[in-house]
Amino acid sequence: MQTNLASWASGTDLGNEADAILRRCVHCGFCTATCPTYQVLGDELDSPRGRIYLIKQVLEGKEPTQSTQQHLDRCLTCRNCETTCPSGVEYGHLVDIGRKIVDERVERSWGDKTKRTLLRKAMLSPMFAPAMRLGQSLRGILPQALRRKVPERRDAGPLPQVARHDRQVLMLAGCVQPAMMPTIDAATIRVLDAVGIGARIAPGAGCCGAVSFHLDAQDEAVAQMRANVDAWWPLVQDGKVEAIVMNASGCGAMVKEYAHHLRHDPAYAQKAADIVALVKDVAEIVAPHADMLRSRLPAGTRAAFHPPCTLQHWQGLRPLSEQLLVDLGFELQPFADKHLCCGSAGAYSVLNPDIALELRDRKLGAIAVGSPDVILSANIGCIGHLQSGTDTPVRHWVEVVDEQLRRAAQG
Repeated sequence: MQTNLASWASGTDLGNEADAILRRCVHCGFCTATCPTYQVLGDELDSPRGRIYLIKQVLEGKEPTQSTQQHLDRCLTCRNCETTCPSGVEYGHLVDIGRKIVDERVERSWGDKTKRTLLRKAMLSPMFAPAMRLGQSLRGILPQALRRKVPERRDAGPLPQVARHDRQVLMLAGCVQPAMMPTIDAATIRVLDAVGIGARIAPGAGCCGAVSFHLDAQDEAVAQMRANVDAWWPLVQDGKVEAIVMNASGCGAMVKEYAHHLRHDPAYAQKAADIVALVKDVAEIVAPHADMLRSRLPAGTRAAFHPPCTLQHWQGLRPLSEQLLVDLGFELQPFADKHLCCGSAGAYSVLNPDIALELRDRKLGAIAVGSPDVILSANIGCIGHLQSGTDTPVRHWVEVVDEQLRRAAQG
């Protein structure tokens, strides 16, 4: 794709990056076939190719409008198009650039700005946990639209003494997962303990930055990235941990991009690259121990595995994760369009509920054909979103493995 950047963009870091990405696009349109929003809306401007044209026009000097902003907002950032693209277009980075530039030039409506600000601050607030506990206690009387956002609370269970292990890893505290689904972290610690690995959370580490980054606060997100690097660095530098383990693929995908987002920061660029080299999804840590765990687990659990976009398209870990589940004894039920987004996409399901719910129902309809006993996934957002539309249990796979191990230990 030929480009002719406007003077304000030419020669800048963002302009140079965007120009390099744009020039790789050959207009083939393969991306439209796998874009969830294009399948739902049927509008070329709600496809990756259409959004690429919009961003190109803005970088070449055309003034963006609220319509431009809306088309970019509707992108789920699933990166399915990157998996499909034969030219290696880094669409995810390009849409990040486009959104930043457009948001600087187009004033959002008061209502839209307020919703995004409140959503960001609420999810990152220390009051989120007590508010979630209150919501869970009142869940039975909440309106349906709100009830589907509040998962049932389950007991996290006792935690082992992990300091005894020679092998140690770090976990990310995150922002909403400990309050909404504390069983995921507890299950991760117990499963890793079962294979001889101690997992702990470094003081000072918090949200990965994804919430702020995708809600018009990229500078705030970068500050959160630096804070996590600072929290992890002393332990990483001393060689006390072998990996930083992620059990929410959305967080894992974001942390694996720290080196990209901090590449121009001389104080953090190398640290971020060293951190990224240690980041592993929990499936990557457990996979080498599958045979040992298999002897303690039952066989024949009929399950459907929904691979989150951040797992399969951002990180390329769908094959490893599915093979791990098979090795652990699950009977995975195939279903159509497994590559498509479920519609959760972080805060997307709140900001674009109609599209999100249609994608959810399409996904659940495809899964239902196989009549699984449980739907497994690897990201809290997908789990909560899918569970809101089905009576079939939707769980993180590590929770189910943990339950099976504990059941076996009890005889």
